[in-house]
Amino acid sequence: MTAIITGDIVNSRENKSSDWLESLKLALNKYGDSPKDWEIYRGDSFQIKTDVNKSLEACFYIKACIKEYGSLDVRMAIGIGNTEGVSGKITEDQGEAFYRSGECFENLKSNHLAIDTGNPNHNKVLNLMFELGALTFDTWTSIDALTLKTALEFPNSTQKEIAKKLNKSASTVSFTLQKTGYKEILKLLAYYNQLIVSL
Repeated sequence: MTAIITGDIVNSRENKSSDWLESLKLALNKYGDSPKDWEIYRGDSFQIKTDVNKSLEACFYIKACIKEYGSLDVRMAIGIGNTEGVSGKITEDQGEAFYRSGECFENLKSNHLAIDTGNPNHNKVLNLMFELGALTFDTWTSIDALTLKTALEFPNSTQKEIAKKLNKSASTVSFTLQKTGYKEILKLLAYYNQLIVSL
């Protein structure tokens, strides 16, 4: 089983691509290698193949990297299933994970994150959680995004250590992470990984 994330940048034309493109590449590189595992196409669209148990974390990390740039956001759809392809290029691979991700992405509408696991019951539960979570995730400011991104990059660091990296007080970092829903994100990631084991 593999996870395919299909995404695009919201409001990409409002910012110079040179501002956010490097951040996106670095984020994708954290979860795979180009062009085997990820590729950016049509200027502001991307696709990445990653481990199923890393897929939701990757979405949060990518979102945090992009939301550092004020008016920008990112829409993403996760498809889980088998993949087939030996071309060495993700854009030439096929399989149910790609079909699910692509179809899920086409149906996003106003939502910025959705999933198709191949199990309708799992989809219903997870997508409802994502919609509720979006009430927080979609409102991250640049500072929120940077703080959350750093916390995800250094999961074993204390808030005091994260504060030092960001040159901020520990109380500021604590307040900001609370605002981003960091604790809830960690709980959601744990639940997600527990659920997809049963697929």
